[in-house]
Amino acid sequence: MAAFALAVLLPFAGLVLAALNPSGTVVSGLAWPEHPTLATFGAAWSGAGFAGLLRNSAVVVLGVVPLSLLCAVLAGYAFATMEFRGRGALFGFLLLGLTLPYEAAVVPLYYDLRAFGLTDSPLAMVLALVGLFMPFGAFWMRRQFLALPAELLEAAALDGADSWTVLWRVLVPCTRPAITTLGLLYFLWGWNQFLLALVLIQDPAERTAPAGLGFFVGAHSINVPMLAAATLIVIAPVVLVYLCFQRHFISGMLAGAVKG
Repeated sequence: MAAFALAVLLPFAGLVLAALNPSGTVVSGLAWPEHPTLATFGAAWSGAGFAGLLRNSAVVVLGVVPLSLLCAVLAGYAFATMEFRGRGALFGFLLLGLTLPYEAAVVPLYYDLRAFGLTDSPLAMVLALVGLFMPFGAFWMRRQFLALPAELLEAAALDGADSWTVLWRVLVPCTRPAITTLGLLYFLWGWNQFLLALVLIQDPAERTAPAGLGFFVGAHSINVPMLAAATLIVIAPVVLVYLCFQRHFISGMLAGAVKG
């Protein structure tokens, strides 16, 4: 565990130390800067226009996460508890989406969304990511619902609860840690999405933070302190969200690991 922790923390420490150097400084190794300063963060913030980039990324994830969670819960509930013709075949077809790489879907998505006039807008990213996240979300929630005791559903049926009440009053509260974990994964994947943002959004004013960082790297490829500061600005929201919800994330990942 210590070795894995060092493997993760050492690159992060290198980023922080590099970002504390004045802009244009030649950085080599993990050394405390001679003249540490936070001015590099301000220069990176204004130079890349991170105020707008972070706002655009926030709009995307605030649209993707709730909608994706709703679709995942509804699909998982249907596949886990309802009997209908072709359920197994439909679920298997849905799982084929887990084998589909983003790279294979980018070009068709671009032409489809362009035909509807949705490119260069956050809605393009929201719709594309909700669709791409759907297979994993349905699989995840189906497993969570199947792991619950069948007696819960039987007791709710005896009390006269309909399907809607069973879902929102019985199953969802029992799987809240798993739903929180799925929401955190959606946030992480949506925030870090680079290729879709690069292709679907050509307008610089509508770019997300990772896409803006890519263009910023091209413009400051030899200015290591500026690049390190910009990278830390982009990953800061993900780190903060994880630190706030890490207990729920861990409990959701371990849910169902121990039976009894």
